[in-house]
Amino acid sequence: GLQGGPLMHVMAGKAVAFGEAIKPEFQEYIKKVISNAKVLSSSLVDNGFKIVTGGTDSHIVWLDLTPKGVTGDKAEKILEDVGIACNKNAIPYDPNPPKITSGLRFGTAAATTRGFNQEDFKQVGNMIADILDSLLLDESDRQLIFDKTRKNVVNLCSKYPIYDEAF
Repeated sequence: GLQGGPLMHVMAGKAVAFGEAIKPEFQEYIKKVISNAKVLSSSLVDNGFKIVTGGTDSHIVWLDLTPKGVTGDKAEKILEDVGIACNKNAIPYDPNPPKITSGLRFGTAAATTRGFNQEDFKQVGNMIADILDSLLLDESDRQLIFDKTRKNVVNLCSKYPIYDEAF
């Protein structure tokens, strides 16, 4: 029978999730996540980057790095180094193997949950562009941009502190 086995927990979990998903606050949040992704996408396009899908209708911005001559794995490490989270991602007909890739993927849900707005995401797009474009510069110029961006990331995040309510 159905005496509350593992399946019932899954069913209960889904019921709660669907209950949350139909709430107006959730729908408002999802709209923000998507509009933030659109802003991030257009900020990158304004900086000369190519979006795989031409733009976005979801929470994901999928960047084609081939015009910039940098691989996904390298870009991911460099952006992580200044505090910007992303994932390397293959692009259609990717010339690079899956461990390297020619693309990056950015999601906007976590930062939106934290409180980032459209103006913040425009700034994030500019920071991503500054970092990736700095790869063409010499070491000392690049270091200046890295240091400036690290400070900007810290300042932006300090506007939206994460409180640990467990303690």
